[in-house]
Amino acid sequence: MKAVVFAYHNMGLVSLEALRRHGYDIATVFTHEDDPGENCWFGSVKNWAVEKNIPVYTTEQVNTPEWISKIAAVNPDVIFSFYYRRMICREILDLPRLGAFNLHGSYLPYYRGRCPVNWVIINGEKQSGVTLHYMVEKPDAGDIVGQKVVAIETSDTAKTLYEKLCVKAKELLDEVLPVIKKEQIPRKKQNLEEGSYYGGRRPEDGRIDWNKSADEIFNLIRGVTEPYPGAFAFLDNDEKIIIWWAEPAIVNEAAAGKLVMKDKEVLVQTGKNAIKLFHIEINGKRLRGEQINSYFKNGKVNELK
Repeated sequence: MKAVVFAYHNMGLVSLEALRRHGYDIATVFTHEDDPGENCWFGSVKNWAVEKNIPVYTTEQVNTPEWISKIAAVNPDVIFSFYYRRMICREILDLPRLGAFNLHGSYLPYYRGRCPVNWVIINGEKQSGVTLHYMVEKPDAGDIVGQKVVAIETSDTAKTLYEKLCVKAKELLDEVLPVIKKEQIPRKKQNLEEGSYYGGRRPEDGRIDWNKSADEIFNLIRGVTEPYPGAFAFLDNDEKIIIWWAEPAIVNEAAAGKLVMKDKEVLVQTGKNAIKLFHIEINGKRLRGEQINSYFKNGKVNELK
């Protein structure tokens, strides 16, 4: 079965390997050049395709007549999108004989849209999932082919959850790819009204509001910690502080944002309870444990804002 594949990131690599494992003829791969301004902690789909001698393209203008014509000339049976970052136009989606399918990193219809892995952590969800669905012009809105649930632990970060999703994606694709090859494709309509949609996130969205509860701030911290840009605030001397890791503590002794020193612990009061600092960065210098206590014990900084 001939496939044209749009893929990026580790999820793209897991999915491409699944296609090869199940005997799909990967005719062409479309991916992205890595952004030099982004922390590229993931593998390269482009390199993977080159190593496998599969034609690979990195155009960001795939919806032009030229590329539509080239894809049409391939005459694909199916199109797959695995964490590709651009919307694919209707003219391309209509080309394959059996349909176009997208792998989304949430349990649809919940968390349609951008950055679902970060959003489910930030919102304190207890589970998410992966879903393979038919692609339509509306993002993540097509009929569901198959999906898997993934439990979210309190200790999970966006990265550890993403790694769990990659494992579940492999399981899901191992189940549904043979069915697609047999042309007996299940489809279940989504109830979009009961679901949810979220937009993209920017680094500046990681600023901490100390009036929120410790649990809410903890969820933000673990939702954008490494390899993402991190949750941040400013000291009362206007220096930026990135909080790479912190955990809630039951303390209500000061106004929101005030530092609370307890023995060798450094905490920040929130709207409800406090956040205990474990790993921070100030002026490009990483501080952990006793180093954090040493930095703040001189009393020159009393508040985070």
